Amino acid sequence: MNRERLTIRNTKGHNLQAYLELPADQKPHYFAVFAHCFTCTSNLSAVKNISRSLTSHGFGVIRFDFTGLGQSEGEFAESHFSANVDDLIAVNNYIAEHYKPPTLLVGHSLGGAAVIVAASRLENIKAVATIGAPAAVSHVKHLFSHGIEEVKQKGLVEVNIGGRPFKINHEFVEDFGKINLSEVTKNLRKPLLIMHAPFDGTVGINNAHELYHNAHHPKSFISLDDADHLLSNSRDSKYVGNVIGTWADRYFEPQDNIILDTKDEQLVAHLNLNEDNFTTAIQTKKHQFLADEPQSIGGDDFGPSPYDFLSAGLAACTVMTLKMYAQRKKWDLQEVYAYITYSKKHSDDLMLDLDEPKRMDHLQKRLRFVGDLDQTQKAKLKEIASKCPVHRTLLSETIIETELINK
Repeated sequence: MNRERLTIRNTKGHNLQAYLELPADQKPHYFAVFAHCFTCTSNLSAVKNISRSLTSHGFGVIRFDFTGLGQSEGEFAESHFSANVDDLIAVNNYIAEHYKPPTLLVGHSLGGAAVIVAASRLENIKAVATIGAPAAVSHVKHLFSHGIEEVKQKGLVEVNIGGRPFKINHEFVEDFGKINLSEVTKNLRKPLLIMHAPFDGTVGINNAHELYHNAHHPKSFISLDDADHLLSNSRDSKYVGNVIGTWADRYFEPQDNIILDTKDEQLVAHLNLNEDNFTTAIQTKKHQFLADEPQSIGGDDFGPSPYDFLSAGLAACTVMTLKMYAQRKKWDLQEVYAYITYSKKHSDDLMLDLDEPKRMDHLQKRLRFVGDLDQTQKAKLKEIASKCPVHRTLLSETIIETELINK
């Protein structure tokens, strides 16, 4: 999995549990920080889906647990709103020191309010996106309002929020009334994307209206249609991540992809031993992809293995050849699947009568056809599958010439 586990110390000395989600090539163009919803954790499926969707847009995304939640240290009573903002700033500073300054903040629910406030205090943040965010910090107080009077009397009480017990104190309660989110939003003056579900039963759509009204341009609103507040449907959270990634691209300097020079050959493979383990960049004249080794033999598994690519070439050539043949014959072949497995097998196991038995390379090809085909047609397609160019190349005597290039 393309992620790194981080431990980040906040200003109160608590260790915050965090994960850095990375693009497939492990080289993010930008960094974003994600703030989860009130009483949630960074392991909420929506948080992971949004973060991982953003990586496909070139972002490295840090998702973390606020103080006293998930696997972060501290007590929930310390996780009042101001502390959430402080945690965001601590994470921002850590990433800026160890990687490079984040440029995007994303917040879900109360985390959305927190990223607006944090962005107002961080010059390196260039854009902000909120999902189901309240227009006032005090909005969440109704969730623990049943314990407020008891807090005044006892100082520290246990309340039930969303079916889970949490301990809160007077500072926790009072802090939610300290920050005027409307004024902060008016003075933000940074690109703001507001995403909200019209029928959000936890934070009403009127909150999105108020946030949008208070914000200055450039500001954008995206309706999340029938999504619920926690984006329980993975389709909704993946959509959110992709929309944020596309929207944010407008506000960041474009990053040129490094295109490897094929030197007029069909493709080039490049491995930087100083930066990578086995992860290898492969470039054709028009396409770029990664190869790697599995973790079982010391790789990072950031891409298919060399033998995966060998099998992929055979599989792709097979299905393409069958398509052309079936279309020429006007047969009803609608879909074709080629399943390939590479292994080493002994000639005896393959029932081969060799003068000197030995272990051999073995490629298993299994075909599945979809369409109105009779047995004769299927048998012919099986025969044609063995005549695709890559299949024939693998069975032929192949000569590989190797030479050194000085420059």
